[in-house]
Amino acid sequence: MAAKPSAIPLLAPYKMGKFDLSHRIVLAPLTRQRSYGNVPQPHAILYYSQRTTKGGLLIAEATGVSDTAQGYKDAPGIWTKEQVEAWKPIVDAVHAKGGIFFLQIWHVGRVSNSGFQPNGQAPISSSDKPLTPQRRANGIDVAEFTPPRRLRTDEIPQIVNDFRIAAKNAMEAGFDGVEIHGAHGYLIDQFLKDQVNDRTDQYGGSLENRCRFALEIVEAVSNEIGADRVGIRLSPFANYGECGDSNAEALGLYMAESLNKYGIAYCHMVEPRMKTVAEKVETPQSLLPMRQAFKGTFVAAGGFGREDGNKAVEEDRADLVAYGRLFLANPDLPRRFELNSPLNKYNRDTFYIYDPVIGYTDYPFLDSHHSVA
Repeated sequence: MAAKPSAIPLLAPYKMGKFDLSHRIVLAPLTRQRSYGNVPQPHAILYYSQRTTKGGLLIAEATGVSDTAQGYKDAPGIWTKEQVEAWKPIVDAVHAKGGIFFLQIWHVGRVSNSGFQPNGQAPISSSDKPLTPQRRANGIDVAEFTPPRRLRTDEIPQIVNDFRIAAKNAMEAGFDGVEIHGAHGYLIDQFLKDQVNDRTDQYGGSLENRCRFALEIVEAVSNEIGADRVGIRLSPFANYGECGDSNAEALGLYMAESLNKYGIAYCHMVEPRMKTVAEKVETPQSLLPMRQAFKGTFVAAGGFGREDGNKAVEEDRADLVAYGRLFLANPDLPRRFELNSPLNKYNRDTFYIYDPVIGYTDYPFLDSHHSVA
């Protein structure tokens, strides 16, 4: 008999509020663009259940809170009854294997164009500053954006309410909680970051004002479903979608401290080294000040492997580590980390294609390779 591998820090159990996690490896939220017509599909049942372990935390892909929230073809939503019903068997499959499942809820804001919007209207944002055309993550296609319309002060409560209703719908679909998407240049980030937010009302100007929208959403969602079922994802250091900040550290710290008032389950932050989707950069900046300021569970994401993930937990720089591309390509990632097995390589070309199998549910498990004794 082979000796059982000694437990690594990533495989130590952890209590996240009311949830007992059996390990610290989290499935990061990954846009997959396979929810045809913005409705989750049966093939997602297999995709998520493949990546489920008993006591493991999964965060579902970014899911639109309303019909103005969309900016990507075939991304899922949670604002209609049909969408809620379509999520149920997916959630059931994860729960059947003992997983804990949170739904990431988002609004893309200006990262959209009128073709995705009801009645072909302009996308909404904190500002009317347009976004220049961006190369898509596949490196080939160029996305064009319609100049956004700045939300009026009196319209903002309606958007906050859209997040609240989306969270309520997520509970109806059976999810264990929601993660508010406050990262990566989307609507909440467009309010947080001074490179985009040029407002002169109570939602712009000072750090406190720029964070108001995000915190109102946290409060509304927490009041609706319970703070112990709420997480938020933030990327203060990132500059996705021309959404950077002149003092990222102050922004991250202010948010971390402010979130303590609400007692939410976790704060999920993206490492400063991930300035954009594809590149990892050396940087003296760190999430440590935010980790130390935030009192709840701290989840770190952004370019981690087995070794630095273990180190982050061991050195108490994070409680949990979220894995995206590696978990996509290795549905049995926790087992592979446990055995220190070689990993499948991910194929970037199939991340966002519409195929229900290729690049989605066809990455092999360890035991489908017959090992040579």
